[in-house]
Amino acid sequence: MKNRDRIIRYYKGTDNGELAARLIDLAENTEKGRPYAVSEFVSPGAVQIGETIQASAPGLVLKVSGGYQGAERVRLAFVRDDYAGPVDFGIVACRVSWDARYRLLSHRDVLGSLMGLGIDRSRFGDIIMHDDGAVILAEAALLQYLKQNFLKIAMVHVTVEEIPLSDIAPKEEKIKEIKTTVASLRLDAIASSGFGISRTKAAEAIKGERVQLNWQPAKSPSQEVREGDVISLRGKGRMELAEITGTSRKGRIGVLLKRYI
Repeated sequence: MKNRDRIIRYYKGTDNGELAARLIDLAENTEKGRPYAVSEFVSPGAVQIGETIQASAPGLVLKVSGGYQGAERVRLAFVRDDYAGPVDFGIVACRVSWDARYRLLSHRDVLGSLMGLGIDRSRFGDIIMHDDGAVILAEAALLQYLKQNFLKIAMVHVTVEEIPLSDIAPKEEKIKEIKTTVASLRLDAIASSGFGISRTKAAEAIKGERVQLNWQPAKSPSQEVREGDVISLRGKGRMELAEITGTSRKGRIGVLLKRYI
């Protein structure tokens, strides 16, 4: 593939060099004759890498699926543009059920139990929480293992069964718009305004590696945020810098933030 080394060097600067190399390998396998090749589950930020690779491979089309509409973690497929058949992303939906009295089980509990089984994060996608259970999107090859081994979450007994992907409702996210002004577009300033915490606490969270910018670990409190950037803070959710609205007479910068709640 043309530009292979240049693409890897570019994304290596954002700590995504290895992922870019793996995705390029998939694209090259498709160029060599396979109708399509599907990636592991990746974060939303990896879609941009896939689009960059596809732009350097005119004979390929990029398709994306996380198993349901609005999925955050997805699998990418590089498909030959002369292939008209279906693309099997190899995704199944696993319904994990527990006694409804144990409603304190959280997304973190489910994720921690899966990781505790030695399952790599790249093998499963979104975890959709309900009062009496959860739905896990996972690679098809993982289904039987989960049925046989995923028996407890934080000492609570659970059962696992496959459900049709069509049973999952499209994701509906509630958005709170925040119009405010900030002294600068530094990450700590934007995070402070969007998440309703002090700038000091925002800086501490960034230094404590609890903040991600565009699904990558934030580098420093002084990192600049641009329009369209997505910021997530562990335990607080995520938000987007939707628009920079202007500068006031006192030099403060107007911003429109969209907080996903």
